[in-house]
Amino acid sequence: MADFQQFFIEAWEALPLWAEICLYCFCAVFLVQLVYYLVMYGAVLRYSKRIKKGKVEFSADKPAVSVIICAKNEAENLTANLPHILEQHYRNYEVIVINDGSDDDTADVLTRLEAKYEHLHTRTVPKNAKFIASKKFALSLGIKAASYDVLLFTDADCCPTSEEWIAQMVCNFTDGTQIVLGYGGYKKQKGFVSYAISYDTITIALQYMGYALCGKPYMGVGRNMAFRKSFFETTKGFASHLDLQSGDDDLFVNEYAEKGNVRVECSELSTTMSEPKRNIDEWMKQKSRHLSTYGRYNLRSKLLLSGELVSRTLFYALLVASFVSLNNIAYIACGILLIARMICQYCTINSFAKILGERRFKGGVVFLDIFIPLFNLSAKLSSKGKKQHYKWK
Repeated sequence: MADFQQFFIEAWEALPLWAEICLYCFCAVFLVQLVYYLVMYGAVLRYSKRIKKGKVEFSADKPAVSVIICAKNEAENLTANLPHILEQHYRNYEVIVINDGSDDDTADVLTRLEAKYEHLHTRTVPKNAKFIASKKFALSLGIKAASYDVLLFTDADCCPTSEEWIAQMVCNFTDGTQIVLGYGGYKKQKGFVSYAISYDTITIALQYMGYALCGKPYMGVGRNMAFRKSFFETTKGFASHLDLQSGDDDLFVNEYAEKGNVRVECSELSTTMSEPKRNIDEWMKQKSRHLSTYGRYNLRSKLLLSGELVSRTLFYALLVASFVSLNNIAYIACGILLIARMICQYCTINSFAKILGERRFKGGVVFLDIFIPLFNLSAKLSSKGKKQHYKWK
């Protein structure tokens, strides 16, 4: 013991002042990261445990539901996915598909399915109609046509993972609940791009669900989200961001979701799945579109998201700086904290993936933790100065 104390004292005294400051800062950002993972993201895991113990109240009512899907040149996806939505185990619901000026066989597919399923209804946006926010116009048309107050949204390329999808999402509409946030994932495929997209999707879901459970909702995904028609009409819906193509999901939630009016649904039976992008270029275009709305987020959301990103960046930067000091104390301290964060991150992400029935992430977590923010930055810079185009697909 005495030898270890002597070793510690000598190593600490040999530590340069700049390296000592780096170590203190490294410990500080480690604690910040720990707060994000254990408090904010861990809220989803604790919520899931409360559900299993019967400590979360769900609505016993089964209100009528309008499922709304916007489709533009989605003939193939509608053929594959729409029957899974039309054959849900739910008593009273309708499905409204808005054909947003498609020039493929979407209209023919919808006509055929409409003849088979009486609860399928379609609306059409003319091909020559031009709006900056084309998808928002189409969705607004569907919302106006909806017969029921509870609206459930997904995309044409999404498929529910179970026949209980509607029931699982809708049971969250307790008194005072106006918005329900679900999970929209991507199908497991071989290759780095699919693996990275799945990881990115899981971590984003941890963020928006965790923040919502902590009373700080900031976004949702249009692939799986629900809200009340009356709430949409009272809040004027998309009115404040009609100048943007994107934002029909995240900006709507960012503007109107509050601690008392939003719930999350994270069971395996409530998820939807889509085909992931096939290569880096396609994924970058998708990310560029998604990131285009960040500038409209409220200040609280920006501070929370920036705080995590800045602390994560500093964690790795200070880790490298501390190792450069070539000091044994720095090696030991940094090694312990790095391993502790890796274990916390690995357990949190994979526990959430298990709840959702998603793929697990056995390797490359640290690499993806560094790669994805750089990828997002590249996607953001690539779109800077570019005008928004009419085509939303």
